[in-house]
Formats: sequence, C-alpha cells, structure tokens
Amino acid sequence: MEKYSQYRDRGSGIAPFFPVPSQPSGVAIPLHIFLFVLRLPILLTVTLSYFFVFAWLPIGSLGKKAALWLILGTPGIWWIDLQIDGVKKGSLAKHHQNRLPQPGSIIASSFTSPIDSLYLAAIFDPIFTASYPSTRQLQRISLFGAILRALLPPQPSPPPGAKLTDLAALLRAHPDRCVVVFPECTTTNGRAILPFSPSLLSAPPRAKIFPISLRYTPGDITTPLPGAYFSFLWNLCSKPTHCIRVRIAECTHNSSTSASTSTSSSPSSLSPASSSAVRLPALPPNSYATNFLDVLQAAEELSASSGSDASGAEGLSAPEKKVLDLIGEALARLGRVKRVALGVREKANFVEAWGRKRK
Repeated sequence: MEKYSQYRDRGSGIAPFFPVPSQPSGVAIPLHIFLFVLRLPILLTVTLSYFFVFAWLPIGSLGKKAALWLILGTPGIWWIDLQIDGVKKGSLAKHHQNRLPQPGSIIASSFTSPIDSLYLAAIFDPIFTASYPSTRQLQRISLFGAILRALLPPQPSPPPGAKLTDLAALLRAHPDRCVVVFPECTTTNGRAILPFSPSLLSAPPRAKIFPISLRYTPGDITTPLPGAYFSFLWNLCSKPTHCIRVRIAECTHNSSTSASTSTSSSPSSLSPASSSAVRLPALPPNSYATNFLDVLQAAEELSASSGSDASGAEGLSAPEKKVLDLIGEALARLGRVKRVALGVREKANFVEAWGRKRK
C-alpha cells in the first residue's frame, strides 16, 4: 500500500477512500450464501416495484415511507441507534420541534453508502441534491439518483446541461419539504470527513442546518470506490443484520451573509491581500514549552488544505469559512472521526490508480 501513501491524509494518516475489508465468513459461509440467494431477488423486486410503480402512485408520504422501510428491512437493517445532541433518552417528544429537521430546514449529511439516501428518505421525505466542489450552486436529484450517485465516480464539476439552483430557491419553491445536502460531494469509507463544497453557503440565514452522521456496523456496506455493485449487494444481503448509528447535532445557521455585510461596511475591514495571508496560530503564554516547528507545520498544513480545490475554500470570506468549519467539526464529532484535506480531485486520482492496479 506504499504506492497509495499520497492518498492518506498527511496529518493523521487516514485513508478515506480505501474499501473497508469484510470479516472472513469462515464456517458461516453456507449461511451467508443462503441469505444472499434468498434476499437478493426479494430486495430487487421490492426496490424496482417502488421506483417504477409505488413512487408514482398517490399513496401519500406515509405509504412511500412504509415501502422504503420494507426495502431497508429486507437485507436485515433493523437496528437503528439514534442519538440527538441536547436530548436525553426518553425525552425526545418534548424537544421534537427544535431538535429534528422539519420542513424548511436543511440536512448536511455524511456520505458513505447508498443506504444514506434510503434512510433519510424513509424518515424525513426530503429533496435530495448533488453538490460540487467548485460552485455554490447545486443540482436537484431524485432519490434513485442519490442512491446511484453513491456508486458512481466522483464528479469535480456539474455535468453539461445540468440545471443548477441554490438552497434558498429550493426552500422557497418547496416550503413543506426539507433539503438534503451531501457537502463532501463524494463518498468515503466513513473514517474521515472530506472538505466541504460551498453549496451550504447558499442557504438563507434563517434556515436551520442540521448536521447528521450515519455510520454502519459492519462498515463494509460503505462504497468509497465507484462501481462496487456486486460487492455492495453481497455485503448487504449476506449478513444476518446491520446497524445504523445515527447522530443528529444541534442546528446551526448560515450567519456568513450578515457577517460579511457588516465586515464590508466597517471601515476597519482587512484588505484582500491581508485577508488571504496565512496566519500562524497564537502561541500560549508559556511559549517556551511549545515547539515552534510544530506551529510552523500546522500553518503549512492549514495553507495546503485551504488551497485545495476540493475544499471549495478559495474566494471564501472568513465568516463563510467559519460556517463550513462549524458544520464540518460537528459531523466529525458525531462520527468520531477527523477532518482531512483530501477531496474530490484526490479521490478521482485514487480511483484511477486503483483501476490500474486491478488491470
């Protein structure tokens, strides 16, 4: 794996694009084969029936959610471990309006598997979008498109002819729905949070943004590599059961609009040249106990990560970066992982290198 060392984060050594290895079946291989042969036809029948029949029938949101839960339950996804920031177990009903995404709110979700979109659709019935690292606009996609996107190669830019919009326009057009954004723009193996697209900055200031982390046990149903259709179906249908660990953070807002307005109107605002400079972190009072070389290394890593095209941070103001950092830190804390500087471009190069290895 030394040839793939460039696709590990330099600070932490985390490799977010490597597939998660499955546990050896051992003596349980006959059971896994039986479950796969039994479940796969049922799963395909239920899934195709939903997307080609039930999704177009006037059965209401409740009927569609029931069909989606049937799709989730067929491969054994029964155990949902749900925790919400600031809510004790057993007291969710008292805080339901403030702690869960409601119509008119935005969900900033982690992106690791096709199951992400299925679960979010079964719970919130949202509008799905596709984000890109180079633009604040996003593309509205269907539930099937969101599922398929988790198995497709990373897309650094919108496809030709794509109809782009922004979060404010989507919320105005659909005030009775919430909107799902995958700000990482591509899937990972669930072991890191990638730099964010600036698409979240198109949210109106009053809209609530809920970071939601989805993790799976076993973790081999994540799809960091595109085209892993058979391995995904095998890992999904051959295991007796799967667990989804869902963590929902407290809502935040896009305060960058008002902050940038007040900053630009202030006579003491920084010039563009001074605002783009990389500042060294402040030394603690006992600076003699701090290795200044570590401070310089941290500054270099900060400069490298901010210069990456995958972060979408080029041309962003300090308040805008603060909003993205706040949501990114919340997702990393919920998933108990770290943020890395690898983005869409690095994943595209990794996929190309991985494909050459397979040949």
